[in-house]
Amino acid sequence: MLDLAQRVVLCTLLVSVYASCPPRCECSEAAHTVKCVSKDLRSVPTGIPGYTRNLFITGNQISRIGPESFKGLDNVTNLSLSNNRISEVESHTFAGLRSLRSLDLSNNQLAVIHPEAFTVLNQSLRELNLSRALYNHSSVMDLATSLRWSSLGTLQGLDLSDNSLIYFPSHIFSHLSNLRRLQLSNNSLVAINNSTFSGLEHLEELDLTLNALKTLPEEGLRELDSLPRAVLLLGDNPFTCICGIEPFALWLNRSQGRIRDAEGLVCAFPASMRNTSMLVVGTLTLGCQQRDAGGDLTLQTSYVFLGIVLGFIGLIFLFVLYLNRKGIKKRIYDMRDACREVWEGYHYRFEIDSDPRLSQVSTSVDA
Repeated sequence: MLDLAQRVVLCTLLVSVYASCPPRCECSEAAHTVKCVSKDLRSVPTGIPGYTRNLFITGNQISRIGPESFKGLDNVTNLSLSNNRISEVESHTFAGLRSLRSLDLSNNQLAVIHPEAFTVLNQSLRELNLSRALYNHSSVMDLATSLRWSSLGTLQGLDLSDNSLIYFPSHIFSHLSNLRRLQLSNNSLVAINNSTFSGLEHLEELDLTLNALKTLPEEGLRELDSLPRAVLLLGDNPFTCICGIEPFALWLNRSQGRIRDAEGLVCAFPASMRNTSMLVVGTLTLGCQQRDAGGDLTLQTSYVFLGIVLGFIGLIFLFVLYLNRKGIKKRIYDMRDACREVWEGYHYRFEIDSDPRLSQVSTSVDA
């Protein structure tokens, strides 16, 4: 049997443990975990225990997070803030999380991302999940600035899938020198431009599935070749197999070893080529070149014929002028004499108007 003093101490400890857990949250000191899931929270709760390593605050109504949101949580290594309708992340929001390695901001509505939003002391962050997190494709400019200024040199995994992104600014990833995995699937990318993946020499996996790529021109192929270690995923893109896609098809055959889904890549358009393997499209090269050469020859012939016609018309015009040279000369002289008479009349009238005496003489003569 416990005496009264022992009971008081035990109750005090139990109350202390209970009080250390924020309202509407579940805390487990043994698992170093705090969960505040779907509790209609409007802000990050205060009083989160210092022992917390895994913090899940998901499915709430938190619109903004800032530096005051995570004070005193030096031990948090995994932070999930998914599905909270967060629209603004201020600079240095996570700076106090000295041990943070994984940050999940997926399923939010990020419209304003401040320049140093993802800065973490000791550069401990390894994984950043922004899947379905950007409010619209224009937010990518804020994101580019933040990736540049947030000191993410140790980041190894970045997920930007499902964001309806159309393009990426040049050098957007150039400050992520240790990135190993880049997820860009299920966006609306129509092209890969020069310097999109600049600085990613250590990249090991690039996922470009479920985008809007119809082909990859030589500029895009050079960009992918600048990632020598990366395994590529290109499936479920609407590849259009018409003349001009041959260099891409040949590149696919040459690079099969690093394209994980090369065997499954097929043409989507035109209808006659649908579901044709992209690996055999290179056989169209000769036919396309022949058709292109014939088209160029036809165009050159048209230009020559047009030049001959215009030259013939010019010769006829000069011949007509030569035949009518006397009449043209007479017309020019007549026009010159008429202009001279008009000019002399204006000159005489000007002298009369400027001299009153001549004006009186002219008046008496008229009388």
